[in-house]
Amino acid sequence: MDARFLGIAELAETPSVAVVVDVMRAFTVAAWAFARGAEKIVLAGSLDEALALKARHPDWVALKDGPPAPGFDTVNSPGLLRSLDLGGRTVVQKTTAGTVGALAVEDASLVLCAGFVVAEATAGVLRARGCDSVTFVVTGEDGRADEDLACAQYIAHRAAGADTDATGFLRRAAGSRAAVELATGVREGVHPDDVALCLELDRFPFAMAAAPEDSLMVLRPYAAAAPADGVPV
Repeated sequence: MDARFLGIAELAETPSVAVVVDVMRAFTVAAWAFARGAEKIVLAGSLDEALALKARHPDWVALKDGPPAPGFDTVNSPGLLRSLDLGGRTVVQKTTAGTVGALAVEDASLVLCAGFVVAEATAGVLRARGCDSVTFVVTGEDGRADEDLACAQYIAHRAAGADTDATGFLRRAAGSRAAVELATGVREGVHPDDVALCLELDRFPFAMAAAPEDSLMVLRPYAAAAPADGVPV
């Protein structure tokens, strides 16, 4: 498999297959939202768009990076989200890097959003679809975030069928700038368990695919063993 690892700003053209990686914390949060029963996640392009969607759909759950803010129901923290009952709900998510990366490749034929918690399921979709060329969008720190790059490289190895030990990749993520900032309180809107939750390898059995729906970019769970044409779950 031909794998490319690019930051958002390096995306000169729309890839055919994109895996958008945000370990700490957008797509760990998204996976937890689905595990807590969310039906879908709308990826907002701005805070104003997220608030406008929430205003039009008061029953939707809006979340953002950073500290709590008026109009938003919660923040982008897996430790905080895991206690919510999201059964059948729609979540609106706006983050600094993850949602931006997904929207940057919205025209790709397949967009998967990933973190370590759905790594094997994501690799499974790539294997099942026989993807020969995959662009991994490393969203954090202008493409230099080691937690995202480590996760992307691990998924690429697994998608290519390699029997890869995840230990070294997880160690890199644990020592990353993002992990340190979350653990030491540099970032706001953080739960003490966030870093550990972001490093739980294969916590969930599903992948996550984003696609345009009614002018919105919508993320949904995706079967890891999907056939060639893809079957959301």
